Amino acid sequence: MILLHGIWALPVMMAPMAWALRRRGYRTFNPMYRSRAHSLDRIVAALHPRFERFAAASPGPVHFVTHSMGSLVLRAYVTRHRPPWIGRAVMLGPPHAGSPWVDLARGLRVSGLCLGPSADLLDCRRNAVLERALGAIDFPVGIIAGTQSILPFVTSRLMREPNDGKVAVSATHLAGQSDHIVLPVGHSAMPHDRETIRQALVFLETERFDRAGADNDQRAIANRA
Repeated sequence: MILLHGIWALPVMMAPMAWALRRRGYRTFNPMYRSRAHSLDRIVAALHPRFERFAAASPGPVHFVTHSMGSLVLRAYVTRHRPPWIGRAVMLGPPHAGSPWVDLARGLRVSGLCLGPSADLLDCRRNAVLERALGAIDFPVGIIAGTQSILPFVTSRLMREPNDGKVAVSATHLAGQSDHIVLPVGHSAMPHDRETIRQALVFLETERFDRAGADNDQRAIANRA
């Protein structure tokens, strides 16, 4: 199992997910990559030999759990190398259609400082070259989107639709996805949210999310509110 963190993050952000996966019997690899300093091409090139070594030591297919920008890195990696050992993937809050926060950063002329080369990748108006680099998926992908923002009075001005504080639910969808579920969780909280972790495990084992269980959990939250 390979885990990929998002931008401005470290592998420690994925540690709760990795711990849960190991408890379920998966062997995990949770690498760091230069999310802000390097271009997508350099990120993929640096990760390739590390992925290959891990896959060579792992019997059977290698699955992925990715968060935010890590989902785009996975897409680019598979498009470039199409490894025969690819298994299933769970993507948490993936900005497949970008994030309006990047557009805002561009307007304030701080996108380069805050995001580096990744600003182009995370933009809502991603260029054709990057779209081709991301390619299409041809392996099982389950997507978990969130609807909880820590600053709703701010994000509501950027996204007038359900969102996790950074990515709109509609922007998480991807052509060819195997399943998609929406949970009441914020973007940054996904890798250590209990229900998100549970749903990730369910998808990795069944290629489907536990929609009935998620509905029950959301009703319980509503009753406590």
